[in-house]
Amino acid sequence: MLNGRELATFRKQLLGWFRQFQRHLPWRSTKDPYRIWLSEIMLQQTRVAAARPYYERFLQRFQDVYAVAAAPQEEVLRL
Repeated sequence: MLNGRELATFRKQLLGWFRQFQRHLPWRSTKDPYRIWLSEIMLQQTRVAAARPYYERFLQRFQDVYAVAAAPQEEVLRL
C-alpha cells in the first residue's frame, strides 16, 4: 500500500505519462453524458481502435437517446 507521499508521487507520474501519450478520442472531448455512456458501452465490447468508427457512425445516425428510442431495434443493433 502506498503512503500519502508515495501516492502523490505516483499520481503525478501517471498524469505526466497520460499527458505525453494520450490519444485524441472523441469521447474525451465532450461532457455530454449520452456520448460518454455510448463510448463506455462500446468499449466494454471491443478495443478502442475497433469502437471508434462504430461510435462515429452511431452518433451520425442517433444524435441523442431520443433518436435511439425512436428507431427500430434492428437498426440500432446493426449500427
